[in-house]
Amino acid sequence: MKRISLSLVVAAGAAAVLVTMSVGPANADKADAASSQRKPTVVLVHGAFADSSSWNGVVKELKKDGYPVVAAANPLRGLSNDAAYVKEVLAGIDGPVVLAGHSYGGAVISVAAEGVENVKALVYVAAFMPDKGESAGELTAKFPGSTLAETLVPFPVTLPGGSQGTDFTIDQAKFHHQFAADVPADVANVMAVTQRPATNAALEEPAAAAAWKTIPSWVLVAGQDLNIPPKLQRFQAERAGAHTEEVRASHAVSVSRPDDVSRIIEKAASTVR
Repeated sequence: MKRISLSLVVAAGAAAVLVTMSVGPANADKADAASSQRKPTVVLVHGAFADSSSWNGVVKELKKDGYPVVAAANPLRGLSNDAAYVKEVLAGIDGPVVLAGHSYGGAVISVAAEGVENVKALVYVAAFMPDKGESAGELTAKFPGSTLAETLVPFPVTLPGGSQGTDFTIDQAKFHHQFAADVPADVANVMAVTQRPATNAALEEPAAAAAWKTIPSWVLVAGQDLNIPPKLQRFQAERAGAHTEEVRASHAVSVSRPDDVSRIIEKAASTVR
């Protein structure tokens, strides 16, 4: 009987070890997946003279911390057109969303988030934050400090629908200083070549909505921004009653300071329940 009992004990112990080895990691994976599912999806919207790769460092930080991330390809064809596209991106996402915009992308998220119930927080990164009826160009003129206009290169373009308009890029020779002064020169030079043009319609079209009036907002001010004057960024943040932080950075803060950008996004995300 003792031999049988001892054999049973050994067999039971071995089975327990096997169960632990096979079930334990699976349970851990499920727990990790459940934890990830509990986090809101972060949707990132780039601005003019940039593309989705400008968020690469931020994406890396957010993914490391378990956030689902979508970097939308902002068309830069016109505010209402661009906002409609981002609204469609949002419609394809289940669960709560933290919507972040850089530069002109801030105007886009202000319009796109209007009436979208799963957008729980807005984050403006060196961004425009227009009220209804305001345009990016109009806001820039409110405060001195922007030297963007003198660096722009215009060329004619056919807009959606067949109408004629003007596209703008930043002169490649001036891009580093104007847009990304605190980014290494080799990186800034590549950004200058790969920049995406924005139409005059995008920069001059008045916003049809101001979602920051009803959705909690966070603002990261870039204190050395030559595109959007820091005074304007602070004015917008105060007007919106936003949670505000400031860093000593150029307009390309998502490239030069991805840790600071991801941190404020995660602060916004931490309030989402």
